[in-house]
Amino acid sequence: MFPQLPAGFRFGTSTAAYQIEGAATEDGKGPSIWDTFVSSPGRIADGSTGEVASDHYHRYEEDVALLRRLGAGGYRFSVSWPRIQPKGSGPANPQGLAFYDRLIDRLLEAEVAPMVTLYHWDLPQALQEDGGWLNRDTVERFAEYAGIVGAAFADRVEHWVPINQPNVHTVQGHAVGVHAPGMPLLFDSLWVAHHLLVGHGRAASALRAAGAASIGCANNHAPIWPASDKDADVGAAKLFDTLWNGMFLESMLLGRYPADVAPLMEDLVRPGDLVTIRQPLDFYGVNYYNPMKVAAAPDEAENPFEILEPLGHPTTDNGWVIVPDALREWLITFRARYRAALPPILITESGGCFNEGPGPDGVVDDQRRIDYLDAHLRAVAVAIDRGVDVRGYYTSTLLDGFEWAEGFTQRFGLVHVDPDTQDRTPKRSFDWYAGMVASQPSANSLSGP
Repeated sequence: MFPQLPAGFRFGTSTAAYQIEGAATEDGKGPSIWDTFVSSPGRIADGSTGEVASDHYHRYEEDVALLRRLGAGGYRFSVSWPRIQPKGSGPANPQGLAFYDRLIDRLLEAEVAPMVTLYHWDLPQALQEDGGWLNRDTVERFAEYAGIVGAAFADRVEHWVPINQPNVHTVQGHAVGVHAPGMPLLFDSLWVAHHLLVGHGRAASALRAAGAASIGCANNHAPIWPASDKDADVGAAKLFDTLWNGMFLESMLLGRYPADVAPLMEDLVRPGDLVTIRQPLDFYGVNYYNPMKVAAAPDEAENPFEILEPLGHPTTDNGWVIVPDALREWLITFRARYRAALPPILITESGGCFNEGPGPDGVVDDQRRIDYLDAHLRAVAVAIDRGVDVRGYYTSTLLDGFEWAEGFTQRFGLVHVDPDTQDRTPKRSFDWYAGMVASQPSANSLSGP
């Protein structure tokens, strides 16, 4: 029996431009920081690049047909900033706009409502050469870009997300440097975090001015568990929770930085910044993958945190623990803490890496992904029963693609993509998800949240 969610609940899938589009130098697209990053030897696990990725740029109609077959009512995708503005500023590239114009029209014809993310980590390389997100001017360039995209598509897009997972982009790209642009700045990356948050606010204002009806966020959140009851571990976990969760959600919802990090932000914040960040949100997007266990690092360590694996839980093929109940825990705690300040919630990403490929019969038997999705949807259903206003779940991802620093070694998709032939093979999880959506009351209606 499938998990049951309320009538009108929005089911969807999600992707990111650099992970699936390819066409890295076609039709006027400029280079992004990821195009630069992948060209540096040793950065990507298998030495691959996103130059072709899943070739979605050329195969989008085939992929929209898969979405129609899936029956889920929503599709979250990102727009490639350097495809719209090759150098990050100036007039829009008409060929770039035309691609997304065609994609959005095809989605609506297939009765799939678009959710558009403006920035999923692919900053135009020209802006990076001027300092990237360390440079305050990038905020203004991002607002300009948001206005261009909003003016083109606000009349047809259901939901908007200015920036995907600003905490992940800050930490992975700028604190430890394992993602583009590869800068190991540690706590100096707080400049990036603040500018991303101000960029979120400025883009939300630009989208609203262009007529966007529903604007939210997509923040990566997780319960943070101390490694032990020792004071040092409890303190480290509390500070990490503030940096990972609190500074992003409190600034967006309450217009302030948490007390534990506010002193670190004093030199960064200009008058009016926190008002800008706290734009009205029509939904709060939660990206959930796994809880984290945190210990205090040795005194001599440069990084004060040690991230440990919570024991006693199954793991995905990339080693992330599978704890569906932690999603329920997070949602219920989130509502209890923020109540009136909290808009309706959408799960804007949730999924796991399971690397099964086609068997001798051509079937991709990814039962573990089915189990994962079933358990996490049931966790969401419990949270809703406890009074949390969750209105949708977008699984990550529709297609296997380029998984950032891991290249093509990890598979998150409902659809298997052969990186050599680009053949698409819907997995068993695709059919399960389609059956689950079909079993729900009014789940695929375009009149959803």
